[in-house]
Amino acid sequence: MACSDMEKSSLDDACCDGAFSSCAAAMEKERDSYLSPTENPSTISVSSSVPPDQQGYDVEFDPPLESKYECPICLMGLRSAVQTPCGHRFCNSCIRKSIRDTGQKCPVDNEVLLEEQLFPDNFAKREILSLTVRCPNEGCSDKMELRQLERHLSQCKFATVPCPQCLESVRKSHLDEHKSQQCLQRLMTCPACAGSFVYANKQIHEQICPFANTVCEYCEMELIRDQLALHCDTDCLKAPVACTFSTFGCREKMPRKELAQHMQEFTQMHMRYMAEFLRSQSLNSCLLPSVAAHSSSEERGASSRAADSCHCKQELLNLRETVLELEGRLVRQDQQIRELCIHNETQKNQVTELRRKLSSLEEATRELEAQQYQGVYVWRLENFSLHLRNQEAGQPIVLHSPPFYTGRPGYKLCLRLHLQTPSAPRCSNYISLFVHTMQGEFDSQLSWPFQGTIRLAVLDQVEGQHHVEVMETKPDLQAFQRPTVQRNPKGFGYVTFLHLQALRQRGFVKEDVLLVRCEVTPRIDASLRREGVQPRGPEPSL
Repeated sequence: MACSDMEKSSLDDACCDGAFSSCAAAMEKERDSYLSPTENPSTISVSSSVPPDQQGYDVEFDPPLESKYECPICLMGLRSAVQTPCGHRFCNSCIRKSIRDTGQKCPVDNEVLLEEQLFPDNFAKREILSLTVRCPNEGCSDKMELRQLERHLSQCKFATVPCPQCLESVRKSHLDEHKSQQCLQRLMTCPACAGSFVYANKQIHEQICPFANTVCEYCEMELIRDQLALHCDTDCLKAPVACTFSTFGCREKMPRKELAQHMQEFTQMHMRYMAEFLRSQSLNSCLLPSVAAHSSSEERGASSRAADSCHCKQELLNLRETVLELEGRLVRQDQQIRELCIHNETQKNQVTELRRKLSSLEEATRELEAQQYQGVYVWRLENFSLHLRNQEAGQPIVLHSPPFYTGRPGYKLCLRLHLQTPSAPRCSNYISLFVHTMQGEFDSQLSWPFQGTIRLAVLDQVEGQHHVEVMETKPDLQAFQRPTVQRNPKGFGYVTFLHLQALRQRGFVKEDVLLVRCEVTPRIDASLRREGVQPRGPEPSL
């Protein structure tokens, strides 16, 4: 019986020990659940994983941080909180730095304090990590517990990073666009010389690029910069040049095209200049040997002067012959210059006539192309991002499409698109779209005012969800009367057709191209039907 009781007693003790162990394990597990993922009991320590010089949490708490969780040294939220024997709390790094720099004392009550006396305040640490904070990124309104802030910052779409090229802070989601389109330090390739340069130096490169197009300051001809100096020195008719006889004393300057006239009008004056110059040269050449001979021997003075006088007379005779020969050559050159001027003028007239014919042919080609659209026209607006940037800068953007016809015969129309500026009253940041009538080839065969249905659309190039507006013409408006000028100044359409925000949110702009579609269905009156003119059949709608 005694043995049986002893056995039972030992069994009960074992059961109690097992229950106590299970309870302790459950309490330990519950305690761990209150810790952040990075502060389990095996890692909580005063100096674990925190840089030695890192101060408290510099974040915005919501509600504001209580004073009991504020470090008295850095005045921020306690980071890796430690407690002193005198009962004060500090950031781990702050109090250790204070002890090393200002002495072994508590900064609050000046009690003696050693680093070995500091111990971690895990309860305060858990409480602080459970406080609600706001995301520090501008534009983000998210709130979360402090322990989740680091994970949120790694995923926040409003987080900023320094651009590797210009070091400017940019949102992560906009970094690629910034590096390729906005960064001042991005590399550009010159379309003229194919050289590379930084965008910030674009104007400097354009001023020195040898293959860039430039304009002659005298004749306004467009040519490559590398050819500008040669053009001004030899070809430009308006560039100022000195007279051909400037060496002989003529100081006149004139445009190159007037040089021939100047040479012709002042031939005699140029001959006098040249004669005076040659006479002075000849006299100098005569006087120099004479002076040298006089200084060497005065006895030969009389005979020497007589010989020099004969020599000078011979030189003068030779000079007159040279002048006569040059005058004859000058007359022949004047004749050649006049002939060349006449020939040049003839060629200039021929080039002007050819340009006029070319312009007329281009206009006729455009007119034929416009007649092929049959009332359905798609307008491609390329480099649309440039227009958007100018609009954001406050510049008014007004674009007109090429003309198109509703048929053959048909009405001639065009589109007008406005990008309203941010400061425009009642329609800021909107796309305005209008239709204008134009003078066309078939106006005399059509009935006026213009009547029909007009469908305007901005095409979604990704999902096909186009933005469409349909309007009926109003015959009493000036916009639909027969135009008396090339393009009717009055248009008809929508001032607030589409907001630019909607334009950015959907696939309306693809590869920097915006597509605007206009479908016009005119109503032809019965008189035209009797004359055999058939209206255009209905086109498929958007």
